[in-house]
Amino acid sequence: MNQVPSAAAQIIVSIIPIVGIGTGGVVAFFFLLWNHRQKMRLIEQGIRPPGEFDLDAYALLAGLLTTAVGVVLTLFFALMEGISYVLLGGLIPLAVGAGLLLFCHIRSRPVRK
Repeated sequence: MNQVPSAAAQIIVSIIPIVGIGTGGVVAFFFLLWNHRQKMRLIEQGIRPPGEFDLDAYALLAGLLTTAVGVVLTLFFALMEGISYVLLGGLIPLAVGAGLLLFCHIRSRPVRK
């Protein structure tokens, strides 16, 4: 009982991702357009647009979360599999998180002249 889907079903299934990507692109375009227009109108009225992206807070949050996930995965893989290449699944996020925390620490120190 080997059933082959109809040609119409195959076409519909192949069109769904194309429509999804196209719709997502249109939504992203209009978001960027309206966000730009909003900022331009605020500037025309003399109102300062909202602040920019806070890199320090993002680096701290991402570093803490990634380090915590890396520690948990490293311990889990070490206990389950021992020392092997599987341990990289925990060591990689641990190293990324430690790097982000180091970046946040270095960036927050005052500059000495």
